[in-house]
Amino acid sequence: MAVTDEAIEKIKGMIVSGALGPGDRLPKESELATELGLSRNSLREAVRALALIRVLDVRQGDGTYVTSLDPKLLLEAMSFVVDFHRDDTVLEFLAVRRILEPAATAMAGARITEEELDALGRQLDALGTEPSVEELVAADLEFHRRIVAAGGNTVLCSLLDGLSGPTTRARVWRGLTQQDAVSRTLHEHRQILAALRARDAEAARSWSTVHIASVEQWLRSTL
Repeated sequence: MAVTDEAIEKIKGMIVSGALGPGDRLPKESELATELGLSRNSLREAVRALALIRVLDVRQGDGTYVTSLDPKLLLEAMSFVVDFHRDDTVLEFLAVRRILEPAATAMAGARITEEELDALGRQLDALGTEPSVEELVAADLEFHRRIVAAGGNTVLCSLLDGLSGPTTRARVWRGLTQQDAVSRTLHEHRQILAALRARDAEAARSWSTVHIASVEQWLRSTL
């Protein structure tokens, strides 16, 4: 194991064990290096690496702190990596969405409030029957984000939010080239909402699967 990797593991061990918690300030560099049996250079590199992935927060003139360790904050690193996807990996992102999002939608079935359902209904009504492709895709992202958030799992919400970006262009492309894409999307959204209103988690899961799989199937046949 490289020296810097070893230093990262030791700091990670302190956080996992509870010796350092969210918001805690790290000991002075010289003290921490001695405590962990590390050189100050390797410790410095480890801190820099952990700051990049939002585990540590280096505040000039103040010290180094453990961040809140909030899942959304930590998963920003994944979103950064996702931004470098190649076009030929979009199908893989859609496949992961097809696995995760129906489960998240089913979870929302038991937790989503009437107020949240009404807000989703108003959003669909505001779109009308013939929105532009750009309006539809933007509304589609927000529609799914609200449903997943209603499920109450912040990790799953952050994961799916990060996975949505690479599929946006495919959704726009489909809307522009597939004749019934807009009407199908609106219909599927209505069916997902109806299943959620009925508190039918399995129907919500099924319609979510159909919805995502239709984009995946179209893209696979197009490519």
